[in-house]
Amino acid sequence: MLNSAGSMPKRVERDMIFAETPLKNAYVIDIERIEDERGFFARCWCREEAETHGLNPCIVQCSTSVTKVKGTLRGMHYQVEPCREAKLIRCTKGAVYDVIVDIRPESSTYAQHFGTVLSAENRRLMYAPEGFAHGFLTLEDDVEIFYQISEYYSPKHARGFRWNDPLFSIRWPAEIQVISERDRTYPDFSAPEM
Repeated sequence: MLNSAGSMPKRVERDMIFAETPLKNAYVIDIERIEDERGFFARCWCREEAETHGLNPCIVQCSTSVTKVKGTLRGMHYQVEPCREAKLIRCTKGAVYDVIVDIRPESSTYAQHFGTVLSAENRRLMYAPEGFAHGFLTLEDDVEIFYQISEYYSPKHARGFRWNDPLFSIRWPAEIQVISERDRTYPDFSAPEM
């Protein structure tokens, strides 16, 4: 749309704040609020900014996860080639301790993990690139997670490993109260056919 001068209006930047995690190519993203008396507006995804930071900007699927009980663990999940997926994760209700693990054998941060609190209050996002496993522990009852995913879900390419695998030594911040049979009985990790 042209403005009164006959040219395209200048795009107003509403930046996202990208913070590198200790894991190669993984980020925590905070929103930058533009506030006024009504509340605020903030960008929580931008293809251009993602590309600038080397993130996969392709989103082919969005999913929501609702968890009823505090202390529920979901994870550790990933997909193998040709369906490896990048995920952008945001907690839209409640709070979780969100964990990503670099399982790319060629990576300088292979077998390392990173965790942070994502909550409706802090509105923080976690970006896990292709070749990462993901899981979370709910810190409150009635939690909702929103995922933006770069690849379609493929059951035959879906994999997982045990949440307490000694290779990773993830320190979960609270006692696990609920875990699915599938997640509880995953084997320890072995280098996948990434």
